[in-house]
Amino acid sequence: MTELELLGPRASGEALGSAVLKATAEDFQVDEVLDIPLSGVGEHLWLWVEKRGLNTEEAARRLAKAAGVPLRTVSYAGLKDRQALTRQWFSLHLPGKADPDLGAAENDTLRILKIARHSRKLQRGAHSANGFTLRLTQLSADKEALQARLEQLKQQGVPNYFGTQRFGHEGGNLFDARQWAERQALPEQRNVRSRLLSTARSYLFNQVLAARVADGTWNKALVGDLLAFTDSRSFFPAGVAECSDPRLAILDLHPTGPQWGEGDSPATGVVHDLEQGIGAREHALCTWLARAGMSHERRILRLPIGGLTWHYPEPDILQLEFVLPAGCFATVVVRELVDLVSAGQTDSSCAF
Repeated sequence: MTELELLGPRASGEALGSAVLKATAEDFQVDEVLDIPLSGVGEHLWLWVEKRGLNTEEAARRLAKAAGVPLRTVSYAGLKDRQALTRQWFSLHLPGKADPDLGAAENDTLRILKIARHSRKLQRGAHSANGFTLRLTQLSADKEALQARLEQLKQQGVPNYFGTQRFGHEGGNLFDARQWAERQALPEQRNVRSRLLSTARSYLFNQVLAARVADGTWNKALVGDLLAFTDSRSFFPAGVAECSDPRLAILDLHPTGPQWGEGDSPATGVVHDLEQGIGAREHALCTWLARAGMSHERRILRLPIGGLTWHYPEPDILQLEFVLPAGCFATVVVRELVDLVSAGQTDSSCAF
């Protein structure tokens, strides 16, 4: 499947050119933002880890082996890309044990930058945000147009699509999810089951968001919408008064879309009709998610970009720095600027 099929239309207009992302791990850097004060005592050892070319699960296995503990005792807040330079927290449950020697876990792909004790383990989703430093290399685009587009994104945000990474190579995860949904069955392996259910929910959300990008309402509150603050998982219905709430204009409050599960959508009016129409079109996936026991949740449609800055360290390199809420994709920010291509395939006809 194409990117357009998996996500949806851009909100800012056509891509302004092309660039390469992730030519090296240093071109895609992620720093987990965790607002938890560590006590310094307790049976959980927290580790601030830098990894390069290594996914989170592989890093957890390496830490467990070096510490001589079962993998299930290693926790982390979120999954981070393999093809990147990332810094994130892990915790090891070590009741009654001294700090282990973790030197065997370290090499040029993994370094432990900091350790601290704490009374509780690190929970999934505990981080509040991720900080990104991206280098777009082999850039082929007009810089004046990029400047204007970046200023626009800084003020308006971008559609909060789930990125193509969620769907596997050419949408392979979605294909597998559809196969299971047609049989209304679930994979026995827990990790496979979790991945495919997440893929299905993400695709359905993207379909709703794509429809609202197409009709120009992705960044506006409609009567019947369910609104949520950027960093909140709770939501409330929008009436006439809520649709003019000034917090919408400053990108603090947003309309939301469904993450499908049991029960009907709590949205009303035209919003409910749109969501139900997409649900009817994807009946097998929606039924499958409900039968799997997934609960109905909401996700903001608009993604505010915190602290967005940019500069050109070299004429054909654009460096971006910004912060996104946890669970959001940096690639959907880049998508509103340029097309990403493989090294050596940029369009040389675009002027700088």
